[in-house]
Amino acid sequence: MLLILVLTSCGTLLTLLNSLTMRVVRNRDSAYVSQSISILVPMRNEESNVDGVVTSIQASRNLALWSLTALDDSSSDATLQKLEKNGVTALHGTELPEGWLGKNWACWQLAQETDGEYLVFLDADVRIAPDAIASSITLMKKLEWDFISPYPRQVARTFLERIFQPLLQWSWLASVPLRLAERLGISSMTIANGQFLIIKRSAYEAIGGHKTIRGQVLDDLRITRALIDSGFRGGVADASEVASCRMYDSAVDLVNGYTKSLWTAFGGVFGTLFTIALLFTTQILPISLGVSGYAIGWVSFFIMSFSHAIAAIRTRGSLANIFLHPISTLLLIALIIESIRRKNSGKLLWRERYLP
Repeated sequence: MLLILVLTSCGTLLTLLNSLTMRVVRNRDSAYVSQSISILVPMRNEESNVDGVVTSIQASRNLALWSLTALDDSSSDATLQKLEKNGVTALHGTELPEGWLGKNWACWQLAQETDGEYLVFLDADVRIAPDAIASSITLMKKLEWDFISPYPRQVARTFLERIFQPLLQWSWLASVPLRLAERLGISSMTIANGQFLIIKRSAYEAIGGHKTIRGQVLDDLRITRALIDSGFRGGVADASEVASCRMYDSAVDLVNGYTKSLWTAFGGVFGTLFTIALLFTTQILPISLGVSGYAIGWVSFFIMSFSHAIAAIRTRGSLANIFLHPISTLLLIALIIESIRRKNSGKLLWRERYLP
């Protein structure tokens, strides 16, 4: 039981350390960017998001030369028509080649058809503040980085979202010493979120772009790790002040979204088993011990609750799972198992496509 107390304490201390030292993209730090910028938005059946993302991008400022290009990836809804109505340059995605995943192919096509010195990959469900891109690139320049992953605030509205989505930010704040990862350039410790990702074109082309990770489900992590392995510098930054994203608007989408990638998120069978064991030991077992009459269980539970509170406050996320994290962790473990089951049965489905 002492081990549980030690593990929860270490996780909370790391969360606190990262929350105090992590890089932050702020509106007030925006400086004029003279280099050319290509803002690239892959879209597949995103008619409900077109107006919102386009409007937020078009309000961007402190950018001398920028262009917005979207790619319609064989949508069956009115995505293309809405893009054209908004006056956006829209590419028609070509047939998905064998060995490629849809988003990777879309991003690759977008990069090939544009010429900006900075490539800004933005998901359709992201909304950015007017200074978001300029502030992010300003921070890149200050740190002499080749890429940056400005992590948006995760918008949660339904009960399921409110208890589950906060695990996103908490998971990396509680597990990776961010400043040490930056300094050492260890690719396995790299954190990234493909919702909003900026890469210098020179670095992107040097590693072969998305072609290098064509079949990878976790495209954001894989491409940033490829950059680190090739000697380029970069990292994650809290962008909750300048960007937001509501990933899923239904329980079905949330389950499908996470199960498409959790099977490969932890580096193999050993990593997956270790992660499940660690989650159970630090998130679920403490409250079980507390209810059973062990004081150390309650102490560990409240220490870990403090960790979740720090992460939620720091990233402007939902506070709903501060004391409900055992429930959200049980759901995460269930989704990991379901993801593995779907992978082994060939039933991984995302955006009406079965994944290999």
